[in-house]
Amino acid sequence: MKYLLYILLLSYPMASMAQNRAQESKMVKDLRKFFAKYKPKDQVLTQAPQMLDYKLDNKSQKITITADEFFAAQEFSPELKADIYKRIRKELPKPYRKYEITIVTNGMSIDALIPNRLSKDIDKSRMWGDVEYDGNPWTQNLSYPAKTTHGLNNRHVSLWASHGRYYDVNRGTWKWQRPKLFGTTEDLFTQTIVVPYLIPMLENAGAVVFTPRERDWQKHELIVDNDDKASGTSYIEVYAKHEWTDAGTKGFASHRGTYKDGENPFEAGTARMAKTTSKKNNYSLISYMPKFPEEGRYAVYVSYSTLENSVDDASYTVWHKGEKTEFRVNQQMGGGTWVYLGTFDFDKGSSQYNRVILTNRSARHNGVVTADAVRFGGGMGNIERGGLTSGLPRCLEGARYYAQWAGMPYKVYSSKNGTDDYGDDINTRSLMTNHLAGGSCYVPSQAGLNVPIELSLAVHSDAGYSKDGTGLIGSLGICTTGFNNGHFNTGMSRMASRDFADALLSNAARDIIYKYGKWNKRELFDRNYSETRIPEVPSAIIETMSHQNFPDMMYGQDPNFRFTLARSLYKTILRYVNDQHGRQSVVTPLTPDNFHIEFTDVDEVRLNWRAVNDPQEATSKPTGYIVYTSTGSSGFDNGTYIRADNSHRIKLEPGVLYSFRVAAVNAGGCSFPSEVLCALYNPGATKDILIVDGFHRLSSPAVRNTQFEQGFDIDEDPGVTLGPTAGWVGRQLCYDTGSMGIDGEDGLGWSADDMTGIFVAGNDRNHVRTHAEAIKEAGRYNIISCSSEAIENGKVDLAHYQLADIVLGLERNDTHSLEYYKTFTPAMRERLEAYVSRGGSLLVSGAYTGSDMTSPDEQSFLANVLKCRFGGRNRTSGGLAEGLGTTIQFYNTINEKHYAATSADVLNPIPPAYAAMRYSDGPNACVAYKGDDYRVITTGFPLECIRSKQKQTSIIKGLINFLLK
Repeated sequence: MKYLLYILLLSYPMASMAQNRAQESKMVKDLRKFFAKYKPKDQVLTQAPQMLDYKLDNKSQKITITADEFFAAQEFSPELKADIYKRIRKELPKPYRKYEITIVTNGMSIDALIPNRLSKDIDKSRMWGDVEYDGNPWTQNLSYPAKTTHGLNNRHVSLWASHGRYYDVNRGTWKWQRPKLFGTTEDLFTQTIVVPYLIPMLENAGAVVFTPRERDWQKHELIVDNDDKASGTSYIEVYAKHEWTDAGTKGFASHRGTYKDGENPFEAGTARMAKTTSKKNNYSLISYMPKFPEEGRYAVYVSYSTLENSVDDASYTVWHKGEKTEFRVNQQMGGGTWVYLGTFDFDKGSSQYNRVILTNRSARHNGVVTADAVRFGGGMGNIERGGLTSGLPRCLEGARYYAQWAGMPYKVYSSKNGTDDYGDDINTRSLMTNHLAGGSCYVPSQAGLNVPIELSLAVHSDAGYSKDGTGLIGSLGICTTGFNNGHFNTGMSRMASRDFADALLSNAARDIIYKYGKWNKRELFDRNYSETRIPEVPSAIIETMSHQNFPDMMYGQDPNFRFTLARSLYKTILRYVNDQHGRQSVVTPLTPDNFHIEFTDVDEVRLNWRAVNDPQEATSKPTGYIVYTSTGSSGFDNGTYIRADNSHRIKLEPGVLYSFRVAAVNAGGCSFPSEVLCALYNPGATKDILIVDGFHRLSSPAVRNTQFEQGFDIDEDPGVTLGPTAGWVGRQLCYDTGSMGIDGEDGLGWSADDMTGIFVAGNDRNHVRTHAEAIKEAGRYNIISCSSEAIENGKVDLAHYQLADIVLGLERNDTHSLEYYKTFTPAMRERLEAYVSRGGSLLVSGAYTGSDMTSPDEQSFLANVLKCRFGGRNRTSGGLAEGLGTTIQFYNTINEKHYAATSADVLNPIPPAYAAMRYSDGPNACVAYKGDDYRVITTGFPLECIRSKQKQTSIIKGLINFLLK
């Protein structure tokens, strides 16, 4: 009996151990199963997470689970963390359910992955804390008429659009860094988000934005410099009490021809300097006056030297088309490189009304103002590699080449010592950011130019495709937290970058889904990428979408989507930066709509508009507006601030054509401006003409999307961008869905290179002005104008006007755009029918005036009101029409000067109406009706597309006179 008891006692621990091993084995099996099946809510992981390891400590009753990076690549919150632990605890065998559980992924517990914005316990190591820049900003527009207090005022950020054209050293050729797909390449596509949308949004919020790639899409470049008094430019020094003398430092000087690797233009010349004065009238100045080869928009860059006694309020004035904008530049930072002030409209030729002036005026006594070159326009690439330049505008090249032109040290733009431009370009973006920020409070222990840059963002697109051709890939975020022992230059935790990337990714998905109904939020990867490892400030990469997946690019090529995405990125930056400093954020308003002008007296007009609500952003409501005004051919002024009112009265000088734009403002900054509307008071006029802007459309090119084909057909319809775009590489060549995912020329989406370097003109929202300038020449009418929305919503009564000039441009319902556009909505048709029934005359022009009218009611409108029928599309006339005793040539091919009507309507008259113009190959281009009840003229092409300004004026005058005779 004792022996049996002894055996039992011996066997009990063995049985217990076996049971424990079984339970542990089951635990491991269940945990592996849990992670393999784990799917985060509202997020798409391209690979199921895995449990990599575990540690079981029965003595202390603790379980530590190690998961892979895919488990870390989700958005964590306190609620999600609690839910994960709760679900895991349920999976465990009963003996382990009371154990303390810790999940480790990417070397840290999931508790640490909760971003500060979602955490109840703020991690102060991820905050700047006492680190704060409170001096004058690098640049400041003193002419801005409102005050930004809760935006990004006095914040400096670095931002760039991924890749660019580069020189392949091994193959001896310039090439794109990414494949040519769906009419574009990542090198170009990301610019279409960053340049026209994201950078202006940040600047409208008060931020100073640095970008290591050339931002200006202007091909011309003019430099006025003390070292090179080139033909056609004018550099003048004017002395008062203090003379301009040599600054004793190296400065910019250019030479003819191209630049070889290692040449630094900012070490080839000299700079000037003058002691400061506070006097308002007796001061010294330098005038920089270029000779512009053509009228257009040009970025303005200044340069100077930073000396020990440099001032932080150097006074620059940019004269642009007779208007002036004043800037204050902090010369205590950023010396020896190009410093961006803004982009302005300039006249052709050389004029004192188109120049930059620097004075020695300052509030700082015993300081100096320094002066070097001033640059106008982005220009063409001039960096030679392998005996070749890219042959493209500088803005299409990689950052490596702009950095050299901007005077960066060789180690900044050529970390690979000239052997690998691809690698150089990737590193340059971050190294240039660090070089500028070095010495500032945010990067104090690194030498640099003292610019207080506190954030960097790289905007990319990604590869990948949905095999069924219908699914979305979506957005991906990237950060790097493990470099330099997890700290930035100030000692701040690099987890700040994860917080930033997390917010970018989550907010983009939220905002896109809110607006368009669906989008995929992908992983947030913590990986070793140059653009997130090298910066010494919080940094992130946002892979906006897949450039290889057509469903993604159907969104990406729509300008409305780009605006939505850019606004999301701007809002994230706004909140992230302000949260870092314990400040409140106010989101900028949206652009006002229903803009319209009406006469309130013979020589007085009232501008009216409506605020646009942003349902997502309670703070974005406007508290005021800015009305921008241009008279005659002058440029727009800097605006008049209107406090919390949706209208503004203005007295008109007789015979002067006024142009207006309006933007909404609040404490967070300024919206994008509205379309341009015009007004003219003509003494002695007995008739008033209303010009109606009905061209609002922004869209991708025509879409092919079937079981067998996917892509964009630029020849069928090139789409419409907001202003010009640099986003097209060429026409798509391969539409075959059977070749999906194949790299190279046989792959779906592959595109030609025939549009590379062409900045395709788009909708500049300035078409009313074109018509108004022509009508003004008739010399006998008053002019007023409105958006078509204002007529549709009943805010404008057509009965007050003898003629309505309906400008439709490329407006139409193309069925694939993310926003709805229509030449004549039901409301507009109803109001026009009532208008002509009372004897009102109509001038209607556009490329889709007939083809967009497809339903029986719409065709009835064409027949009964416009007196015409749609007769097909015309693509074979070469953009030529004949009639009214002349031949008319209009833009019908993609170009840089003006948007093109690549396909025009054929309009056939319904008697007694008749054809007033024909295309050169025969079909009818214009229908005129002269009845006893009313008169109407309808053209199948936009009148503003007429190439010759003189002929355009003559034709519009003639049509107007016919209608009002």
